[in-house]
Amino acid sequence: MRTNQQITLKGPATLRGIGVHSGKPVEITLHPAAANHGICFLRTGMPTGHDRLIKAHHACVSATELCTVIGDVESGAVATIEHLMSALFGLGIDNVLVEIDGPEMPILDGSARLYVEAIDAVGIATCGAPRRWIKVLRTVRIEVGRAFAELRPIDRGFRLDVEIDFDNPVIGRSRKAMDLNPASYRREIAGARTFGMMKDVERYWKAGFALGASLENTVAVGDNAVVNPGGLRYADEFVRHKYLDAVGDLALAGLPIQGAYRSYCGGHRMNVGVLDALFADRANYTIVEAPGARRETTRPEFGVGLSLAAFASDL
Repeated sequence: MRTNQQITLKGPATLRGIGVHSGKPVEITLHPAAANHGICFLRTGMPTGHDRLIKAHHACVSATELCTVIGDVESGAVATIEHLMSALFGLGIDNVLVEIDGPEMPILDGSARLYVEAIDAVGIATCGAPRRWIKVLRTVRIEVGRAFAELRPIDRGFRLDVEIDFDNPVIGRSRKAMDLNPASYRREIAGARTFGMMKDVERYWKAGFALGASLENTVAVGDNAVVNPGGLRYADEFVRHKYLDAVGDLALAGLPIQGAYRSYCGGHRMNVGVLDALFADRANYTIVEAPGARRETTRPEFGVGLSLAAFASDL
């Protein structure tokens, strides 16, 4: 597979589950998409009977508390998109239409592993158009209290350096830094699960969060130990999952990034905020295109009942 060409899926992939916050059942189908389509969510099952197309882009983010939400409640929104976006970005996939019949993505096992397995099962295909990147030209940084997030220029690739620092002794302070590519993502990041502290559960429930959380999809952290019978998948699973989340949120740049990301005590708000800072000034970045990729006029099929032309006016 030539990495200088845009990538999509060979065929549709369907997954079912419940939303970790809503607790409601949901079905999604990942459809192949044409070159330069990007990642878009087709929100169906709306009370109005009208579907809505929402671009996976930082400008469409409406909330970042405990999860990342795009769109709005009145006209249609999709919550907890970060794990799927992480899988797509981590595997280098540029163009996908995500059809979803509910307001929140399925949590599955709490990681991105099942998304990766579903994508691997259908395979990937080139779109016949050059891949494009956002190249960071100047360092941008945001700070909130002791927390910070920044993007800075590097010569090639995309490197993330994520550090967490929790008062809870089970989680503590740890750091994960590595270059992002499909092999390292599958091996190091995809299987890291979301986590939460037992002492916060009642507060989350009262606020309408974590209604679908369980030991099957969340690492539950007590005062002195992990509650899950199987323990952790990795000794540093907590920071690996924060790395996973950062990949998913930074995918909302709309194109792959050439640059280095660094965060300390970050989260969804900081991840999205640093993208806002990057795009606030055109001098901070440029868009580069891979040389030599062959161009094709054919488009991948979307599957029964779906047509790119039907959505073009909304993109």
